[in-house]
Amino acid sequence: MAPLKRHAYDVEFKLKVVSHAVEHGNRAAAREFNINESMVRKWRKQEDDLRQVKKTTKSFRGNKARWPQLEDKLEQWVVEQRAASRSVSTVTIRMKATTLARDMNINEFRGGPSWCFRFMKRRNLSIRTRTTVSQQLPKDYQEKLATFRAYCKNKITEKKIRPEHITNMDEVPLTFDIPVNRTVEKTGTSTVSVRTTGNEKSSFTVVLACQANGQKLPPMVIFKRKTLPKENFPAGVVIKANPKGWMDEEKMSEWLREIYVKRPGGFFHTAPSLLIYDSMRAHITDAVKKQEKQTNSELAVIPGGLTKELQPLDIGVNRAFKARLRAAWEQWMTEGEHTFTKTGRQRRATYATICQWIVDAWADISVSTVVRAFTKAGIITELPGNSSDTDSDNDEREPGMLDAVLAQLFNSDTEEEELEGFVDGE
Repeated sequence: MAPLKRHAYDVEFKLKVVSHAVEHGNRAAAREFNINESMVRKWRKQEDDLRQVKKTTKSFRGNKARWPQLEDKLEQWVVEQRAASRSVSTVTIRMKATTLARDMNINEFRGGPSWCFRFMKRRNLSIRTRTTVSQQLPKDYQEKLATFRAYCKNKITEKKIRPEHITNMDEVPLTFDIPVNRTVEKTGTSTVSVRTTGNEKSSFTVVLACQANGQKLPPMVIFKRKTLPKENFPAGVVIKANPKGWMDEEKMSEWLREIYVKRPGGFFHTAPSLLIYDSMRAHITDAVKKQEKQTNSELAVIPGGLTKELQPLDIGVNRAFKARLRAAWEQWMTEGEHTFTKTGRQRRATYATICQWIVDAWADISVSTVVRAFTKAGIITELPGNSSDTDSDNDEREPGMLDAVLAQLFNSDTEEEELEGFVDGE
C-alpha cells in the first residue's frame, strides 16, 4: 500500500479553515476543506499564534521555551523595569536570566545571545533605537591618511622607537548617567521612556592612554568641580577637577607630568618616544609642546576629521571601554543600593563608585585589543604572538550588547576641525 502523501498548508489556508469552523463547526470545516477534523481542532488552538506570522508560512511548529517559568518571571521583570522607565538591554536580560536560573536551580541554563533573542521573539519584545550621524571625512582624506602614517613610520624607524614607547592619548566625554538610546520594549509601544537619576547631562572627562605593545596607562578622571571630591577613591586612577570638567592646558600638563612621564621606561627620558593624539587646542599649545620635547618625545597630531581612521583608541578601544562602563551602570540601576532625596529623586552613583567602574572597565580591555587597534590605524604592523589571542574580537563585540547599533551610541571626537596636521615637536 502506497504511503499517504503529506500536505503542507500555509497560514492563510489554516485561518480560512478556522473561520469556517467558528461559524459552522469543526466537522463541517473538515468536510468543506477535505481535511482531518483533528487538524481543525489543532489550528483553532493555534489561532492567536497563526495570526502573528506571515500568511505564506507553511510550517508552524512554534518556538517553545525550554524553561517557561523562568521566562515568565523574566518577562515580568522586563515589564517592571520598563514601567519604571529603566533601560533594559540584552545584556541585562541575560544577567537577570542567569540569576533567576540559579535561584530556580536550573543548572543547564546558559543564557547566550541566541537564547536571548529567541526569548524576545517569544515574548513580543524588540529593541528600539535611533540613528546617529557619523563623522564626515575630508575630501582629501586619503592623501592625509597616507601622509600621517608615513610620518609616524619614518619617526619610528629613524628614532628606533620601540612599541612600548608609542603612546596614543584621547579624552572620552562621559556623564553620570549613561542612558541608552534603545531599550527592550513590547513591540508596538508608542511611548518609550528611559529612567535615569537625572544626571545624564552632568558630564566629566576620562583621559585614556595606551601603548602599541598593548599596555595601558592609568586613566585620569576630570570632574566638573572647583575642588576634589572628599571620597575614598580606588587605586589605579588619577582624580582631577576643574570648573569645566574638561581638558585644558593645565590638566594636559598634569597628565604629562603625572601619567605619561611615569610610564614604564619614561621617567629618565632615555628612550625616544612617539606621542599620538588629536588636534584639540589644549594638546598643541606652545607650553605643552615644550614640555613634551623635554620628555624626548616626538609628537604626531592627527589631522582634523580623521580620528576614526588614525586614532587607535577611537578605532578599537574606546568602544569596548564604554560598553563595559555602560553595563556597570545598567547593573547598578537595576540591582544596586540606592538612596533618594526628600522629593523621591534617586541619587546618582558616587564619584568613587564611578571611578571603580572606570578602573574595572579599563582593566578588562585586553592587550590584543590595544595592539590590534594600533595595527588598524596603520601605526605599526601587528606584533608577533598577538594574532592568535582568542579574545581578540570579543573585547569589541560583547555578546548581545555590542552590535552595529551600539557602535554608534557614543561620539568621542575631540579634535577641533580647524586645527589640522601633525608636528614633530620642534
